[in-house]
Amino acid sequence: MARKKREYLSSELVNSFARIYGFEDKLKAFEVKDFLEDYLSSDLYAEIVSVNLKEQVLIIRIKSPLLKNDFRLRKTFFLKKFREVLKDDSLINDLLIL
Repeated sequence: MARKKREYLSSELVNSFARIYGFEDKLKAFEVKDFLEDYLSSDLYAEIVSVNLKEQVLIIRIKSPLLKNDFRLRKTFFLKKFREVLKDDSLINDLLIL
């Protein structure tokens, strides 16, 4: 009989709660948002309103029309980067810039 694990890392607990309560997508969106914070300058990052993942579509809301256009033009590049960040190609099928 295997013993139950009594000690957990905080990341394991967060992931298990996310799985139980169904907000795994939000955790993945936070990972993408963290990547964008590191990747973009602080001025450009301030233009990003929100990042959400719904039904395998990553939705990014951006205030600046110029940054929106840049993201739309480089959509395949960003999709590839986000898939690398999440380490799973099946999580994101499309990128929607609003």
